[in-house]
Amino acid sequence: MNTSEIKAVVEGVLFVAGTPVSLRRLAEVIGVAQAEVKPAMVELVAEYATPERGVRLMEVAGGYQFRTAAENTEYIRKFVQEKPSKLSRASLETLAIIAYRQPLTKAEIEAVRGVDVDGVLNSLLTRKLLRVMGRKDVPGRPWVYGTTPQFLELFGLNDLGSLPPLPEIHEPTHNPFSEDLPFSENLTDGTITEAAESSGALLAPDSGDVDPNGTGPSEWRNGHPSGDDGGPTA
Repeated sequence: MNTSEIKAVVEGVLFVAGTPVSLRRLAEVIGVAQAEVKPAMVELVAEYATPERGVRLMEVAGGYQFRTAAENTEYIRKFVQEKPSKLSRASLETLAIIAYRQPLTKAEIEAVRGVDVDGVLNSLLTRKLLRVMGRKDVPGRPWVYGTTPQFLELFGLNDLGSLPPLPEIHEPTHNPFSEDLPFSENLTDGTITEAAESSGALLAPDSGDVDPNGTGPSEWRNGHPSGDDGGPTA
């Protein structure tokens, strides 16, 4: 199958697909190697990037997806006659914290935001922008959270490496209250070192599987395993 034929099949598949389709899946459907599909994708992306096109072919969430051109947003909104779904400021802040520092527990998220996030976590889990990745291997074995492919799709990201870099923040060289914060300072050079406990990196050795001896998500009061410190219902 030549490149032109591959492009035609890809367009058809992506037209009916409701979610991003990976290069591997496209190759499986067409019955050729991924190395043969890749040049066709490069050509298609370039062809749909011109101002004369009303849609764009983009790499999103590890796959390819057709999306309407941003400059036509108002016309599309007028046609479908519905308001776009918006995330609250609290949801965006929570998503940003988790996206850059995942996996995190509910307590670690609250330590950064300074407020209870139980309701926000429930909302983001319901919208499938967050997922439970397992339990942290610390006393209490709290749930840890991470982002989902739907998160990448919503924000037009191919992977977490596509997140914009965080701005540099210059911290003072000495903080008398550092023992009470999730960060400790290196007084020799003024750099900030994140404490192991707040990094969320110590996952349980069961690789994130639900603890067979613990409570399941359905047993929590709020319907989601959001790590409610109140524990399961009696």
